[in-house]
Formats: sequence, structure tokens, C-alpha cells
Amino acid sequence: MIGPDDSTGAGERDGVGARVRDFYEQHPYPPPLESLDAYRRRWQDPSKRRAEFHLSWPAQAYREDFSILIAGCGTSQAAKHALRWPAARVTGIDFSAISVRCTEGLKQKYALGNLTLHQLPLERVAELGVEFDQIVCTGVLHHLPDPDAGLKALRAVLAPGGAMQLMVYAPYGRTGIYMLQDFCRLLGIRATPQEIGDLMAALERLPPGHPLETLLREAPDFRDEAALADALLHPQDRAYSVPQLFEFLKRGGFEFGRWVRNAPYFFDGGVAAHIPQAVRISRLAPVEQYAALELFRGTMIRHSALVHRNDEPDAAVGSGLDGSNWRACVPIRLPETVCVLERLPPGSAAVLINRAHTYKDLYLPIDARQKRWFDAIDGTASIGDILERTGPAPHEPARAFFERLWWYDQVVFDRSRAALG
Repeated sequence: MIGPDDSTGAGERDGVGARVRDFYEQHPYPPPLESLDAYRRRWQDPSKRRAEFHLSWPAQAYREDFSILIAGCGTSQAAKHALRWPAARVTGIDFSAISVRCTEGLKQKYALGNLTLHQLPLERVAELGVEFDQIVCTGVLHHLPDPDAGLKALRAVLAPGGAMQLMVYAPYGRTGIYMLQDFCRLLGIRATPQEIGDLMAALERLPPGHPLETLLREAPDFRDEAALADALLHPQDRAYSVPQLFEFLKRGGFEFGRWVRNAPYFFDGGVAAHIPQAVRISRLAPVEQYAALELFRGTMIRHSALVHRNDEPDAAVGSGLDGSNWRACVPIRLPETVCVLERLPPGSAAVLINRAHTYKDLYLPIDARQKRWFDAIDGTASIGDILERTGPAPHEPARAFFERLWWYDQVVFDRSRAALG
């Protein structure tokens, strides 16, 4: 089912919720992990935590002692956040007993004293009697029988000044998935080991050009039985286009802050900047720009956004470089960024890439002066400091360059100094 459906009665919602719970008891997802050692090593670098903090809170001074709710924590997500943020207070909730048990095992193994777990439906989170500075809810709301009720429940426990990261499915890139879901329903295919194995065998013989073909080739998850069941045999699944997502947030009492990854939605980024309709797209309101890019790219399978309470109009996350004090902002590199020095486009001194991007056209060529600015980013120097170190530069080209780094997911900004100014 694509898009919200408010016609479901209470009894039917209860039935759907029970089927979803039973599904995860039989097919826990993500597949349980025995070790988080590699994950813990990746997050030893404090600069990674600082970049993630300012992704959500660019105007706040960095801190680590905040409270986090992992809403629908699955088998390991809450444990990962407790490892990532050892000074934070992390709470994980999930309605699946097996998911909570798996996470409890990781808690004991890694002595995660900062992690609290509850077997609790997301819709009843208020029963905890706690507000949270940050909520992480990824891959959950679109499986609820009433996503609007779930979103409002999360809004009720987000503290003033808090931020929420949510991810929901996007419809167009999942066209092939929805076709195969209908195929499975038509044939009465069930989530049993035998039928999942038969389904995996059938997918190997999909006709060339099928809308699912590219996703099967590029997503290794489809080789895992639990992931395949989650994608094709889940009892409740809906998706949100960009306009539907913004309406969903409005109904839930939230304001959009930014995309977790901006570049795919950027009208002046990648191939979208060079199509004949680029100027027309640039004249649209931001939400319409994002909607146009979703339609043009055509293969987005999810939307991940950072949002805030709608009673805090100043909480928007944007680049923040449109004010008079932009030189006081401190750029912080995102950990996935790479500066490439070989096989460059003509006139370029380097090309900047974010390895988390799935679209190969989202690379940013920079010239020699821009490279000097980029090389001077150390996570502590403000833009003004960087410009002073690297020689005189016109203000507008410099401001535009650093804003472009933000749009291309090369940096986030610590704007706490600018806010004080």
C-alpha cells in the first residue's frame, strides 16, 4: 500500500499490528549480530561523533551527555548507539520479544550500562514517562498499522530543542518490490523457509529489464532470507513520496530540518544541474524541488530526514550560511568524504566524493583555490579563520563554496559560535 490510509478501523489495525509482531518473532530483522567489535572500532574517532552531533544540532555547542530513544530498535540498533555514544543515556524499545532479547545479549556482552531496553510498542512510548533529546526511528513507521498515531506518539516524547531522525520508504524506487509483493500475495506465498528459498530461486530468473533487477544486483541484503522476507513478504508496508512525507510530518507536529544526505535532492547537484529544465526546477519552492528530484532520479528507495518539533521555528537545520555571521561557522568534514586527485575533469584540482552516496553523478570538482580552502578544514577553524590562512578571497564565492560543500554532504557546520555572535 503506497501512502497513508486513514480508513483502517481499530479492530483491523490491531490485527495488522499482531501480524507484524508475529512476523518479526519468526523473522527478526536485521539478522542478529554476535559481534559489534568492528562497529566499536569505527566510532573510536571523536570527530565522527562531533560531525553526527552537528548534523542534527548545528547551532548547539557539542556535548555527549544527551538522551536518545531508539524507537523500534530491532536486534542491534540500540546497542550500536550505546557503543557510539558512551556518555549518552540510550533507551531502546521494540514490540518484538526476540529483538529485545538479542539486544539484551549485546548489552551484556559489551557491558553497556548506558542502555535501557523495554519490550513496548512504539505507540505506547509515553508510558516510559521520559522525554528524549534525540529520537531515532528508521524503517519502522511505514510498517505500523497507523503511522500517524506512531509519529504523534514520538512527538509527545521529544524534548524541547530535540531532534528526530526518521526513515520511511519511498515509492518510485520500490516499484519492483511492490510488484513482487503483489506476485507473492496473488500466489499465496508465505514466509516459511521452504517458500522463501523457492522465492530466492525465482528471483534469479527474473526477466531482464524487470524493475527489481537493479536493486537485486546492487543490494546484497536480498541474498539474506530475513531481508528478503522483510522486503517481499511483510504484512504491512507503505511508502511516502516527498509531498506525502511533508504532509505526514505536518500531521504529526513536526517541521523538516534537512535530509540526512542532501545531495540527491539538490537541484544544482550532479546531472540535474545540466538538464534543460534545471532553471525551472530552481524556481520552485524547496519541497517542490525535492519532489522534482525524486521524480527525475526515479530510483530512491527511502527518505531519511532530520526533523524537529513544529513549535520551534528556529530549529531548522539548513546550511545557515545565509546570515551576516556565516564566517563564524566551523565546517566539520563528514567521515565518508574523500578527496580524489587522479583522473580529474579539465580545470579541476580535485574532486570531492561522499562514499555514502549511491548516485555516481554526485561528485564535486573543485579548483585550486577551493582545494586550499577544503584542505584547511580541520574541525576547529571557522570559515573566517580558513579564509585568513589561505589568502584574500571575495566573500560571495567563498560563502557559496562552503554552502555547496554542505549541499554535497562534504561538511556539516558548528554554528554555535555564530549564534553567540
